[in-house]
Amino acid sequence: MSVALTCSAITKNLGGRTILSRLDLSVAAGEVVSLIGASGSGKTTLLRIIAGLNDPDDGVIVLNGRTVWSREEAIPAERRRIGMVFQDYALWPHMTIERNLAFGLKAQGIAEDEIHRRIDHALEVARLGDFRQRHPSELSGGQQQRVAIARCLAARPALMLFDEPLSNLDAALREDMRVEMMDLVRQEGITVIYVTHDQAEAMAVSDRVAVMREGRIAQLDTPQRIYDVPADSFVAGFIGGFSLIAGRQENGRFHIAAHEDQAIETAGAAPGQGFLVVRPEDARPAAIHPSACLHGAVVSRAFQGRCWRLGIDLGGPRVKLDWPDGLALGSRFEFSLPPSRCVVLSS
Repeated sequence: MSVALTCSAITKNLGGRTILSRLDLSVAAGEVVSLIGASGSGKTTLLRIIAGLNDPDDGVIVLNGRTVWSREEAIPAERRRIGMVFQDYALWPHMTIERNLAFGLKAQGIAEDEIHRRIDHALEVARLGDFRQRHPSELSGGQQQRVAIARCLAARPALMLFDEPLSNLDAALREDMRVEMMDLVRQEGITVIYVTHDQAEAMAVSDRVAVMREGRIAQLDTPQRIYDVPADSFVAGFIGGFSLIAGRQENGRFHIAAHEDQAIETAGAAPGQGFLVVRPEDARPAAIHPSACLHGAVVSRAFQGRCWRLGIDLGGPRVKLDWPDGLALGSRFEFSLPPSRCVVLSS
């Protein structure tokens, strides 16, 4: 059975430095929420606090209506029904896969026949039935990660926590494993909190994404909302791929600060100083949106397979654009942006 989680005003200080600052987070039952942010933003600390591996300094953690940590009481980690998958798999190398799964269940005093039922189910779900008598060293990285997930499933957790689970895999395997891994947990209906540095990974696996900044959540929303309507310039800059241009919004047009003769039409932006968000895929030929044109010089180019990623110097600020042709370095380039896609952020 999946559970809902609520973290209220979670605070944690280490060595005189604030790691988490009155952080609030709510996760619905069966929901997958990813935590992303720069190193030191508090992602893994929050995960370990939820798991019960570390205590916060203040706050309240409620799991399915039951308080598991507050200043008045603390439920130990082994009684929270929380599974955790680490990036290094944490498998016993001298044990078979079957014994790896059984070890924690035996420590809980679960009956032998129930242990067998749980292991059989977990290995079937993870498609590892043929590997139960092998040792971890006999498996690929992706198979070992599935073992780590199966071990969690066998414990019947109400909540699963993933801490950079795919960072040790190569790029091609990581994408395949990501799909398999989320199929497993969604099939079981388990609530998931997923920590990653990879924004694309977070967008792919999540119902919602929490962008963390200095111990707080800067924005918590669906992947599409965060991409289309970032809360501020920090979120837009962190998501990756976006270009932010400083300037001023006035009379329905955004004027570039470093190049006042360049201005484009925008839709619904509030007047004042701000940042124009430019997404690479939004670039269009100049004739498509003549009221929203910018021009500059090509200063970099890189073949991306389906297109070229161009770097354009607008006379100070630079933007990254996706374009069907690899234009020559130094060539003049004019393009337009759809006014409806021109998000202007005030900070």
